[in-house]
Amino acid sequence: MPDIITKETARTWAEVDMGAIAHNYTAIRGLLGGGARFLGVVKADAYGHGAVPVARELVRLGCEYLGVACLSEAIALRDGGIRLPILILGHTPPEYTHLLTEYSITQAVCGLGAALGYSERARGALLMAHIKLDTGMGRLGDWGASELERALSLPNLSYEGIFTHFAQSESDDGSFTQSQLRAFLSRADALQKSTGHKFNIRHCANSAAVIKYPQSHLDMIRPGIALYGYYPGRPAVMPALRPSMSLRSRVMQVKRIKKGDTVSYGRRYTADSERTVAVLPIGYADGLHRSLSGRIDVLVNGRRAPQIGTICMDACMADVTGIAGVAAGSVATLIGADVDGRIYADELANLAGTLSHEILTSISGRVPRIYVDSGEGFDRAV
Repeated sequence: MPDIITKETARTWAEVDMGAIAHNYTAIRGLLGGGARFLGVVKADAYGHGAVPVARELVRLGCEYLGVACLSEAIALRDGGIRLPILILGHTPPEYTHLLTEYSITQAVCGLGAALGYSERARGALLMAHIKLDTGMGRLGDWGASELERALSLPNLSYEGIFTHFAQSESDDGSFTQSQLRAFLSRADALQKSTGHKFNIRHCANSAAVIKYPQSHLDMIRPGIALYGYYPGRPAVMPALRPSMSLRSRVMQVKRIKKGDTVSYGRRYTADSERTVAVLPIGYADGLHRSLSGRIDVLVNGRRAPQIGTICMDACMADVTGIAGVAAGSVATLIGADVDGRIYADELANLAGTLSHEILTSISGRVPRIYVDSGEGFDRAV
């Protein structure tokens, strides 16, 4: 394995444009009217883009906070030299409180049992914490009023913030999101009045809410997918986002097949005439969902070529009949731009019945991330 994998040496690679992430950060920041902080969500390895490199870029850009899902993600950032405040948005078992304090990580507290466990195990250290309230997501943050007051009285915990999570802020119907926001503000205000504790950071705005509900910006926003160039839903006002990741593979072999020949497992594709087929070294072990078999295109020399047959673990095939100049070593683009052609992650997501989030985070660890800084990403057709 070469020490440095480049676009010229990789079999399959994900190209991450840090300049596009910087562009998206600036575009999102431009939506903030007041002094709200910016928490960049870098969970799931920064949505597949590489958490440490993305976090370093966010630090450079002036981001005030980072958000992850679990303890291991937070420690990986610390080990990568990131000193920015990090909030674990999910639950951490209290048994790991010593690591939270050792690595100066801020923890979401989702119930009284967790609060009691953190308080007991902090052993004189001070654990930074944010209260999580469930206002309709039906996930974490189940509290009674008296339990919240008790949690705030416990030693060894410093409650810097309070937050909730919207369940359908990308929807055209904003009534439920508005009701969640009202419920959150009401409960946070009541808790501050009953205990005298002031939360310095109230936050609830995910990507869709940042764009659609400026009243939800409060003290901090938490953009995730928008930071990587994709719109959550179809907001009426769209900042000029640039998708920051391209997925490419290099043709291993070009072959001719005859009418009646079949391709791949299950023989689900039968050629209706003589065809030219390119074999690509990318499959479901690289994150190309098997369910997309025979449903997607790839870009080769600027033209769309249909993927044919069942996607294998380590390879797939594309029909490149009529596309000039395709040979072993040619680059095929599965997400990204090639000449005038564009394929977006949400095109694949729509075909798979999922979200662009899942397509991006499914790109596996064996696919090297190669970082560029053009700032262009690839222009998104709206």
